Amino acid sequence: MPFLGQDWRSPGWRWVKTEDGWKRSEPFSPALEAENNQLNDISHSVIIAGDGEDEEIYGTEDCEFAAKKRKKDHFKNNTDSQCFYREKWIYVHKESTKERHGYCTLGEAFNRLDFSSAIQDIRRFNYVVKLLQLIAKSQLTSLSGAAQKNYFNILDKIVQKVMEDQYNPRLIKDLLQDLSSSLYILIMGVGKSVLVGNINIWICRLETILLWQQQLKNLQMNKQVNNGLTLSDLPLHMLNNILYRFSDGWDIITLGQVTPTLYTLSEDRQLWKKLCQYHFAEKQFCRHLILSEKGHIDWKLMYFALQKYYPIKEQYGDTLHFCRHCSILFWKDTGHPCTASDPNTCLMPVSPQHFIDLFKF
Repeated sequence: MPFLGQDWRSPGWRWVKTEDGWKRSEPFSPALEAENNQLNDISHSVIIAGDGEDEEIYGTEDCEFAAKKRKKDHFKNNTDSQCFYREKWIYVHKESTKERHGYCTLGEAFNRLDFSSAIQDIRRFNYVVKLLQLIAKSQLTSLSGAAQKNYFNILDKIVQKVMEDQYNPRLIKDLLQDLSSSLYILIMGVGKSVLVGNINIWICRLETILLWQQQLKNLQMNKQVNNGLTLSDLPLHMLNNILYRFSDGWDIITLGQVTPTLYTLSEDRQLWKKLCQYHFAEKQFCRHLILSEKGHIDWKLMYFALQKYYPIKEQYGDTLHFCRHCSILFWKDTGHPCTASDPNTCLMPVSPQHFIDLFKF
């Protein structure tokens, strides 16, 4: 076997495609590299004197070892390790090969796909929150230590964003409720289930979640300054069109609480009928038929009744995509180094549940 490097079992170099061709990418920070170069330039022995009379002499090999250890500690202590990955995609492989050893994990995906930055994009915010909610319900026991750290770092940034921008607090409240319920069951049943990490760490995390829930409960919405035209000034047909654009029944109810006019529009039977037809099939209507006092179908109650039995359609501004040709998972606008002749024919949108299924083995 040819000699490939210091350790033939290690992965190869990371390459980046540029206008001048493919160039090797160094995943380390410039400051760290400059520091290592200074250590590598030392070719003579370094004498370090202690408090006593004894002196310890370190040679060139010791300096190289110290540089490698410092580089390793640099990665270990950095909480935002996503910055070391320029590419925002990950190769999904489910078996070991000669080129790749091991499997992809959720922890790797959190790093490579940069979910910390994704939550700052309003198109991806709901997608990431839904993904964290599904993990909270079923995948907590399968998270490694690194995945746990990334999960709660992202969750912390989500809560802070909601506290600052007051964006969709109801969605985050549902996520924290599911997470706290799952953690409470797992902590109370310790010994019967497997949680990676010390039980005291999970108790501290549960306390943090309860604190977040209290902060969101006390959240006060900022009053908007009236600079002229408001929502109430729009014509009735435009207000009606806005309501028909919503895919969540709770959003319709919330908007209907703003003014009496919006309340009247939000109670329209045709509006709730369209919403039911969008999310559910005709056969499902027959199984859970609800009639009003006048003998008509109560589509509003039908929607919330059907929601308990059947999943509603998920709608997101932007989702992850999977390339069937390259087996790569990525955000569509960041792209990936596809080798297919027509990459668009190989793309497949990935729902939050499908994302989790990709990392089940």
